[in-house]
Amino acid sequence: QVHLVESGGGLVQAGDSLRLSCVVSGDTFDNYVMGWFRQAPGKEREFVAAINWSGDLTTYAASVRGQFAMSRDNAKNTISLQMNNLRLEDTAVYYCAADHSKRYPRASSRDYDYWGQGTQVTVSS
Repeated sequence: QVHLVESGGGLVQAGDSLRLSCVVSGDTFDNYVMGWFRQAPGKEREFVAAINWSGDLTTYAASVRGQFAMSRDNAKNTISLQMNNLRLEDTAVYYCAADHSKRYPRASSRDYDYWGQGTQVTVSS
């Protein structure tokens, strides 16, 4: 069973930066395409970013392109999401997800097989 654990969320002010991490255990990490999603109160879960198995391809939602950067360290079974210049609308629970199909890019939540429990990011004015 693949297990994902996010960390790094918190309360920040608009314009601040935050770095989320997700550690994966239970299987060979580089078999998986990895993604970040977020869900704001009263809204559906939305795609944020994805990265291929080797880490040389990334895909971003238009709303975060140029603001967020996703990376992975296969030696540490970890992915990260660097979030810069945070805005009020970035407030959400952020989830990491793993997809073992090796197809890329994967921007639908239905494409992912495993999910973390989520980490709260709150941006205040």
